[in-house]
Amino acid sequence: MAALLDKRLVVVTGKGGVGKTTVAAALGLLAARRGRRTVVCEVAQQERVAALFGAHDVGHSEVELAPDLFSVSVQPERAMHEWLRHQLKSGALAGLLGGSRLFSYLTAAAPGVTELVTMGKVWDLAQTSRRTGGATFDTVVMDAPATGHGLALLSAPRTYANIARVGPIARQAKAIDSFLRDGAVTGLVAVALPEEMPVNETLDLERRLDEQLDLEIDQAVLNGLLPQRFKASELRRLREADDSTPAGGAVRAALAEHAWARGQREQLGRLRAEVRAPVIELPYLFEPDFGRAELELLADLLGEAL
Repeated sequence: MAALLDKRLVVVTGKGGVGKTTVAAALGLLAARRGRRTVVCEVAQQERVAALFGAHDVGHSEVELAPDLFSVSVQPERAMHEWLRHQLKSGALAGLLGGSRLFSYLTAAAPGVTELVTMGKVWDLAQTSRRTGGATFDTVVMDAPATGHGLALLSAPRTYANIARVGPIARQAKAIDSFLRDGAVTGLVAVALPEEMPVNETLDLERRLDEQLDLEIDQAVLNGLLPQRFKASELRRLREADDSTPAGGAVRAALAEHAWARGQREQLGRLRAEVRAPVIELPYLFEPDFGRAELELLADLLGEAL
């Protein structure tokens, strides 16, 4: 199987709030460093990756953030228009149909259309020859939504392939689904925090991917791991310290942080024991503002493991 960043599409998902966007941006930066022309693709009209590099208002077109690193925010309406233009071979007809009230009602009533056209745009970005005629990329890193919606995105092509069976929608959906299930070109990264609920959700994600989509997680990333600061002898001295002294508050804070870090290590051990994918640890960064320098550090750490 190809190494993770040698694949054409890397999907990054996990429970909301675990740092998926940060990990996706760091993976994109690492791929670009390795000479792969890379685009980090956000969905659901999110534009957080560009902000990490000091850029704003990226929109539906690819914008360069760093050498060989680009960002794009998929807008489903624009993705639908591109699909229609490709099928009808006419931008004017696509605009006429896509802008009609009846077509809007039909697409709004059909469940999963937004997910299908979104995945169609991501799939197109990952092709060696794009149907939209845009620039090509070696690697697409998809900053997917939280686990539930992420699964809906990944399952939409198969759902529509089974429903439509024939015609352009069926052909498109089958091509996307086949690409997603090909481990040589598509990889999945699950991000978690070292806490019980995110670890539980990661384990559940692995099970559901296997049962529902016949997919597997290529890499798990445990994000925000606190350092273990004290040796056993130092802990003993802290616990024996007089709590009534002026330093008592600092001692209690140190012990509380140690307990927190120890709990995180327990969740790390549980994830390593139960998930089938290899696990990379990323540290908690004590920085008030997160930007390019922090991404460079995370890319360094990811590069050591990948």
